[in-house]
Amino acid sequence: MFIDEALERDLQAIARQEKRPVAWVVREALAEYVANREPGDAPALSFIGAGASGRADTAERHEELLWREERAAKKKAPARKAPRKAR
Repeated sequence: MFIDEALERDLQAIARQEKRPVAWVVREALAEYVANREPGDAPALSFIGAGASGRADTAERHEELLWREERAAKKKAPARKAPRKAR
């Protein structure tokens, strides 16, 4: 998700004040936004929260978690030999 710098600074300030991760602040704000929508504004989104992992650090570790398997596969792959130069 891409947000402008001013909004990111505000989110970080709120997170520090609440002593919570920025991801928690964003989830809370989105949940409140969705809950306060008028019934006809959007279809019911029953999948919200369906992916709850029970971990509090998922947002902060998303890159590590997303690419963990790829990095492990690269470590196991045999080293490539440099191509020989033609004489």
